[in-house]
Amino acid sequence: MSKFWSEKTKCLQPYVPGEQPKLTNLVKLNTNENPFPPSPNVLAAMQEAINDDLRLYPDPNAEKLKQTIADYYGLHKQQVFVGNGSDEVLAHAFAAFFQGKQQLLLPDISYSFYPVYCQLYGVEACYVPLNVHFAINPADYCRARAGVIFPNPNAPTGCILPMTQVEQILQANPDCVVLVDEAYIDFGGESAIRLIDDYPNLLVVQTLSKSRSLAGMRIGLAMGHTDLIEGLERVKNSFNSYPLDRVAQAAAIAAFTDDDYFRITCAKVIENRIWLVAQLQRLEFEVLSSEANFVFARHSRKEAIQIAGFLRQHGVVVRHFQQERISNFLRISVGTQEQQQRLVMVLEQMLM
Repeated sequence: MSKFWSEKTKCLQPYVPGEQPKLTNLVKLNTNENPFPPSPNVLAAMQEAINDDLRLYPDPNAEKLKQTIADYYGLHKQQVFVGNGSDEVLAHAFAAFFQGKQQLLLPDISYSFYPVYCQLYGVEACYVPLNVHFAINPADYCRARAGVIFPNPNAPTGCILPMTQVEQILQANPDCVVLVDEAYIDFGGESAIRLIDDYPNLLVVQTLSKSRSLAGMRIGLAMGHTDLIEGLERVKNSFNSYPLDRVAQAAAIAAFTDDDYFRITCAKVIENRIWLVAQLQRLEFEVLSSEANFVFARHSRKEAIQIAGFLRQHGVVVRHFQQERISNFLRISVGTQEQQQRLVMVLEQMLM
């Protein structure tokens, strides 16, 4: 521990991202990346953006991209915010709406970056237990003071909250921000975006990393009432006035423009998820209902840590969490059919 660190830095417990192993011939199903490549139109737009203009700063407000997103979702441009991945957008939201406040309600089993941001921005977290089915109970989210944040579908469970229950949470907390993190919404769920005009306290955060296959580009967005977006812009412009570079903006515009490709790849992921769930159940796994590009499963006889170790020995990597209540679960990203067949083949070697 460096003597030069601030007291805040000394106390931080940083987020630990999913492992990025450098092994060859690896089936990598641990970080929820899209198994399919970006749209060819996206790659073409990125190539076109790599020119002499890179010597110039990008548009600091990403006006064209914001208009593209607004048109896509039926919003006004002033209702859209963009940043370097949804993690940065979430960080700005914590700074703008939750910083220094008490009693931010969030699920006890959820995205593990939220507690890190609570440390960083001095937010008192109030962890609300998921129910016995590992789902959010909206009745538990009615006493927030700082605000409410939850992923929908939840991560790492994959369970989704229907819009009627999202509305219950919004109605129960009219005086604070309710942030719905929709990183995985495109794989079968209904977005809360349609509620934005009815609830000025709703902020919806999304990413292009998952359903649009751009994890390597780091592009995130938030949508909400203009007052919320203005708050995010104030924080952003006090931190980094040029968040998205020229290539990222070009990639994002093309990703939203090629809607056919987006829908085709999402449908393929859903189809592969259905197949994967059936195979895991055949092998005596309990699989939680998922609307994401991953599944959360535990075996009836074998411990998760043993299964994860055996898979790794055979070149298949999945995610295992040590957290209480879920330490016997594995989170398995949906892959290509070839990747999933390899996973199942190795599991059969161990379990049958």
